[in-house]
Amino acid sequence: MRLSLLQDLNAERAARRAAIVVTEIATGAQRLVRESDAPGDPLAEALGAAFRSGKSGMVKTESGEVFLNVHVPPARIVVIGAVHISQALAPMARLAGFDVEIVDPRTAFATPERFPDVALTAEWPEDVLKARPLDAYTALVAVTHDPKIDDLPLRAALSAGCFYVGALGSRKTHASRMTRLSESGVDGAPIEAPIGLDIGAATPAEIAVAVLGSIIRALRRRGMTADQARAA
Repeated sequence: MRLSLLQDLNAERAARRAAIVVTEIATGAQRLVRESDAPGDPLAEALGAAFRSGKSGMVKTESGEVFLNVHVPPARIVVIGAVHISQALAPMARLAGFDVEIVDPRTAFATPERFPDVALTAEWPEDVLKARPLDAYTALVAVTHDPKIDDLPLRAALSAGCFYVGALGSRKTHASRMTRLSESGVDGAPIEAPIGLDIGAATPAEIAVAVLGSIIRALRRRGMTADQARAA
């Protein structure tokens, strides 16, 4: 691999952006494709599928075989709210391969006893997100029911292009939330609310399953057109 290509790849990885090294098998020629450039690439369809799956592999093209070496950041879930749903969601998400962080300024809820072996921060979300910004490979789950805690990270998630943004609450609660976000300059926000897949979930653990299912679906359908998503 050329030094310049390696440097470009490392820069993308350090910034938590996805990239693929395309290698022509016949010639050994290599090039780097950033995820933002993939839609205009001659291999757009194969690159899009590789970015979504995160798996490297061989692809046949008209000019010969190429190997796609995929580099995607580890997907993470930031949960705003140390509540019962979060207690169930955190271990499930870790089993599914996600990095998980729970953020809640309410120290009575955000305790190591309630969240063993989980990254837990008992600070206001705006302070946490300054140190660890959200990005396109982060899912944001807001479950406190408190606008003072939930609204800012929701705005931050939408601005950062998080692959999934969900918020707990009824349709009436969400309508009020959307009014607040609109008044703060956020319009047409793609927030999933009610949160999670529609599986009739009732208990905190069932809601956690529904939320994790929604997150996985959103991750694996990143960049799909509406027709592709329906066919998936």
